[in-house]
Amino acid sequence: MRIALSTDLRTPLLDTLQAEVKRHGHTVIYVGPEADGGESDWPDVTSQAVRMVTDDKADEAIVCCWTGTGASIAANKHRGVRAALCTDAETARGARVWNDANVLALSLRLTTDALAKEILTAWFTAQPGGDDWNRAQFAKIDAMDQ
Repeated sequence: MRIALSTDLRTPLLDTLQAEVKRHGHTVIYVGPEADGGESDWPDVTSQAVRMVTDDKADEAIVCCWTGTGASIAANKHRGVRAALCTDAETARGARVWNDANVLALSLRLTTDALAKEILTAWFTAQPGGDDWNRAQFAKIDAMDQ
C-alpha cells in the first residue's frame, strides 16, 4: 500500500512513523517540511496528502499537526475522506472496523514513539467490518458526501 504521510513540523515522531509504515510493508509518500527544518501550514500539507488518496496516488494517509485536530478537520473537508483522530490503538482499530476510516490523524504533541507503533499496528491490521450492519453504516456516511 502507498501511504501519504504529512506533517507541518519535523519532529522525531516523523522518523518513527516512516519506519513503522515501512515495517508494515507499505511505501511512504512524505509531504511536509524538508529535513533542514522549517514549518509548513497544516491545512496545506494535510490537503496535499489527502488529495493523493482521493486522486488514487495513495491508498491511505496519515496526517499530523500539533494536536491532530486541525489535520483531522482539514482532511474531512475532502469528499470521500473518513479521517479519524486517534490517540490510542483501540480507537485506531475501531476507526477502521466501524468507520472504514481511510485517513489517520495523529497529534505531534501527544503521540509517543511507543504509542505510534501501537496505533499503526492496530490501524494496519484492522479491516473494515464486513457484516450487513457495518456496510449499512458505511453507506450512510458515503451518502453524506453527496
